[in-house]
Amino acid sequence: MFTIMSATQDTFKSYMNTDIYAGKVEKKINPLHSDVVGIVGVAGDRVGYIIFATEKGPAEQIAKDLLMLDEADDEAISDAVGEVANNIAGVFKTKYHEQYGSVALGLPLVLSGRLRPMTDPPEQSTMDGSMSVQCKGVTIPFTTMDGRLHFRVMVYM
Repeated sequence: MFTIMSATQDTFKSYMNTDIYAGKVEKKINPLHSDVVGIVGVAGDRVGYIIFATEKGPAEQIAKDLLMLDEADDEAISDAVGEVANNIAGVFKTKYHEQYGSVALGLPLVLSGRLRPMTDPPEQSTMDGSMSVQCKGVTIPFTTMDGRLHFRVMVYM
C-alpha cells in the first residue's frame, strides 16, 4: 500500500511537477464510475493489477500536463492515462523489487466504463458495459491540493 502511494506520488512529481496527496485507503475495491481506466498487470513473486481510474476532466488535464499540450483529444488522453499507469507500475516494480522480490509488468491497457467488484456468483451480467475486477485489494484516492486533479489507484495482489 505504501509502495504504491509512493510510486504514484513520485510519478506525478517527476513527470508533471505536481504534488498529489493520498486520501483514506479503502481495503477493498468498490464499484467506481470512471471515464478513463488504465490497467497494468503485475506478475512474478506476486500477481495482480495496478488500476488508475479517473473522470474525463482530470484525464484531459493529465494529458495536457504530461504531454505539454494546449488541448487534449481522446487519443492523447488514452496515451497519457496509459503512460501514467505504466509509470506508476514501473516505479512500483523498482521499489517492490528492492523490498519483496521479482516483479514483471504487462503492457498498459486503457479502457473506459464502470468498474465493479467481481462477486461469486456474479450479481449481474457484464453485458451492461461494466468491467469486473477482483475485489481483494486496496483503493487509494489521490488529489492535488487545489482539487484540480483527482483520481483513484487500485491495487489487487
